[in-house]
Amino acid sequence: MTPSAADGPVPKGRSRRNFAGARPVMDDVARLAGVSKQTVSRVLNDHPAVRAETREVVRTAMRTLGYRPSRSARSLASGRTRMLGAISFDAARYGPASTLTAINTAAQEAGYLVSAIALDTADRDTVVRAVDRLSAEGADGVLAIAPQTWVGRALAEAHLDTPLVVLENDLGDGTPLVTSDSETGARTATEHLLRLGHRTVQHVAGPAGWTSADRRLASWREALHAAGASVPEPLVGDWSADSGYELGRRLAERPDATAVFASNDQMALGVLRAFHEAGRRVPDDVSVVGYDDIPEAAHLLPPLTTVRTDFAEIGTRSLRLLLARIDGPADEPRVDPVVPVELVVRRSTGPGPAARG
Repeated sequence: MTPSAADGPVPKGRSRRNFAGARPVMDDVARLAGVSKQTVSRVLNDHPAVRAETREVVRTAMRTLGYRPSRSARSLASGRTRMLGAISFDAARYGPASTLTAINTAAQEAGYLVSAIALDTADRDTVVRAVDRLSAEGADGVLAIAPQTWVGRALAEAHLDTPLVVLENDLGDGTPLVTSDSETGARTATEHLLRLGHRTVQHVAGPAGWTSADRRLASWREALHAAGASVPEPLVGDWSADSGYELGRRLAERPDATAVFASNDQMALGVLRAFHEAGRRVPDDVSVVGYDDIPEAAHLLPPLTTVRTDFAEIGTRSLRLLLARIDGPADEPRVDPVVPVELVVRRSTGPGPAARG
């Protein structure tokens, strides 16, 4: 239905097509603002050559018309899709899930959408297919949350031709990396327990081949060696509370096990339950330290001493670094690739036998 005289006059510069209910287009914005279509395009893409007054006139016209630029139009104008790809592995775990959430938030604030692919396996063909899919969708760049060493190998062998930033895994070829300081975290946790008077520290490790687990295991050993303490055989879990519980039952049978450092909070939770069932009181009989500081850590009984990882900062830094790579190496910011960690002392740790006399 076309507007009649009863509808009133059509405002100057506005096309009648919009009053008929059709979606406004860039030409409509240009006419209402009294500028060229090219100027509207420059405003949409934040071109620095547009004066502030002109930019405001164009944006006012957009608001008046209810204009929403299509992604395809912005892509044609800028040569970009304003879409980023994210590849994650074991995405259900707290760390990767929290990092991906932070990436999505930071991307939206920067005017980008994120297309995420969660993979169960990390062989080269699977990674290549994921990258090909993101490339077909027009991703301007890719973030890879790659916590396992074999994921890094697969990414390195994929020879991507799009900007890439990797999280938690150094590919060794100069690809930008953002990671948390697992070495410092594990050393701080171990030294905390030794300072409390424990003669040594048991370790419930994460699975072999996971970069964070491997780094924490190595740093735990180094801290014990540096202190002249004995180095027990580590017990290897799979990040789950179930594995922590089973390994904790084994430790609960050992009277000399007075301090335990678990490589993540979920395994620490299982360890706490195992000691509770065995009648070993925490922290009176045994101290437990976890890693990550999951939201529930402060509400466990007792509240868990743990190493806090800032997953939001990891996601934000990686997104910032990727956007800079997309803009060009010359604009790359000085981003510290290693995100600090913090020991959060709660009530699951207490004096060891040496301190009690």
